[in-house]
Amino acid sequence: MNEIRLLFRKDILILINNIKLILRNPLRLLPYAGILAYIFFMYYLRLKDRGDEAPAQEMPELDLNGLPEVNFAMQNIVGGVTILALGLLIYQLYSATKNNVSFFKMADVNLLFTAPVKPENILIYYMARSILPSLGGAIIFVIYGASQAIDTFEMTVANFIFLILAFALFFFIVSPIKFLVYTLNTKYDVMEYIRSGVIALAVLLVGIIVVPGLMAEKFWQGMFAWITSPWFDFFPIVGWSRGIASYLVHGNAIISIGFILLYGVSYFVILKLVIRFAGYYYEDVLEATKSNEEKLEKVKGKKQVGESSYSLNTKKKLALPDFGTGAKAFYWRNYVHSSRQDFHPLFGLYSLIMVAIGLVLAVLSLFEWFSHYFLYGYLLIMLFLYFFAGIGRANVGDLKKPFFILVPATWAAKFWNMIKLDILQISLFCVALIVPSVLIAGLNWFIVPLFLFATIEVYLIGFGINIIPQIALDEGWDRKLIKPFMIGGIVLFGFVPAFAFSIVSFIVSKQFVWALFGGTFGMFFVAAILMHVTLDVLKQLEFKEI
Repeated sequence: MNEIRLLFRKDILILINNIKLILRNPLRLLPYAGILAYIFFMYYLRLKDRGDEAPAQEMPELDLNGLPEVNFAMQNIVGGVTILALGLLIYQLYSATKNNVSFFKMADVNLLFTAPVKPENILIYYMARSILPSLGGAIIFVIYGASQAIDTFEMTVANFIFLILAFALFFFIVSPIKFLVYTLNTKYDVMEYIRSGVIALAVLLVGIIVVPGLMAEKFWQGMFAWITSPWFDFFPIVGWSRGIASYLVHGNAIISIGFILLYGVSYFVILKLVIRFAGYYYEDVLEATKSNEEKLEKVKGKKQVGESSYSLNTKKKLALPDFGTGAKAFYWRNYVHSSRQDFHPLFGLYSLIMVAIGLVLAVLSLFEWFSHYFLYGYLLIMLFLYFFAGIGRANVGDLKKPFFILVPATWAAKFWNMIKLDILQISLFCVALIVPSVLIAGLNWFIVPLFLFATIEVYLIGFGINIIPQIALDEGWDRKLIKPFMIGGIVLFGFVPAFAFSIVSFIVSKQFVWALFGGTFGMFFVAAILMHVTLDVLKQLEFKEI
């Protein structure tokens, strides 16, 4: 107990030192203050609207004894959220069969692992401490989500607490389970059995969706019949979190507390098993800890992780054409890197999977198993993915290196060749996805060019958000604070007006194509401004390391 108390005191001292650093420069809190002001402003608007309008009717309870009496709108909302949680759980379980999880940092490896402290106490403390990031993320998510839904649900203190616990416990329990899986494999070499079990579970869950869908008159009416029923609340982790969050509907604290206790019992059992089988775990977590540290340094631009990271064809022999000289060298560099990452530099495995999912949705909508709105929603998800792909562009650290500055070419040519491969990949993906989908589902053909332009626009917007702070600011803390501030400003003054224009276009025309046109038209100006700022910043580059 004294050792755990000492570890707790160490974290308290670190927290105090961080608070002192913030107090020395309070201006760093301005972006976060702006975000909080926006959330409270949304609360004010929602509460004002709710006070002006008549009391909203209570949502009808789900009655799943007979499908014709089901509120399909609510069933699809609950089912969609459940499917997302199940998909995340299956992915995390499967990833546990590939890589270990670590609760530590390299500083812990270098200091705590060599300290005269029992390994069991270190593991118990850090495993329990891992709930703090999950709890913090859940608080932020619930507060923001409540600001959007406060006019629909009565957000009491109890509602907040149960919602926060539902999200926090779901994300918290995953890491100990992944650690236990890897621990059992280290001791008994059972990874293949665990992997087969995860795959069997995924197939079973797919059957739970497909079978009632095939039995119903329309597939989309029955696909969520089982997973939205009350008995599914007892499904481990996903169902438990849903049972906790369902306090918003039934208001019965005993039921939600019961699911919280299930989480507590599960964590106690997992902790006992980990302590029983982990043994001398230092060597097992060392590789995962080092890998996590390298990823963080890569995001910060401090360290370039080797080209082999996340690559499928690291040892592949390449026979590449002569691309030329000058700025084309940057296109060649990206082409080589992409060739080693996937089976083809322009169209890879992940692109093929996403195209296949879109075609399946198009075929199902053709046979009226799905509404066209599911396909439209999938297209919007692709836009969000490419927006975050632009934000996550990793190799912008090369922009301040001498080889980028000394290449004898114009700044525009360098910038174009740097993003040329990305634009080609996006274009091929969009054409492969949208053309067959429009043809199969019988959609408006104007969706084809609009979706292509919109995808390129959102990628360039995300890329601009990433690149401008990286090359314009020298201090790491400034880059960390400016990027979320830029994202908030672009969302408020760029995406929100474009989204509003899309909604108005959809209400007037009742067609998705005009809604997509409104959003594409609005985002064009945001992308153009960011690209203009990016070129101006590039022209002011100097020999500096970032």
